[in-house]
Amino acid sequence: MLVAFSISPMSSDGSGSVTDAVARAVQVVRESGLPCETNAMFTNVEGEWDEVLAVVKRAVDAVAEVSPRVGLVLKADIRPGYEGQMSAKVERIEAALSADGGAAE
Repeated sequence: MLVAFSISPMSSDGSGSVTDAVARAVQVVRESGLPCETNAMFTNVEGEWDEVLAVVKRAVDAVAEVSPRVGLVLKADIRPGYEGQMSAKVERIEAALSADGGAAE
């Protein structure tokens, strides 16, 4: 399964910055050893149902240690029997764009 999730801590210092708290969550995901990537809005992680959701929970718990309130947005693509879809999905889109001569650019 692929999971895209975003953790939104409440800023505890009044500045509105959540960088340090979010970095704690990303560190948990990267240390999990599961395939993952982080972009400006979400962290994506790939693996089996139980292991992925356990990583998301640990990430939320890490943020909760420094934030009095935590929001979580999660989107999952559950497709048993498929691996490597984090990159394969993007490759299929790039191939389609190349076949169209880049018409969607």
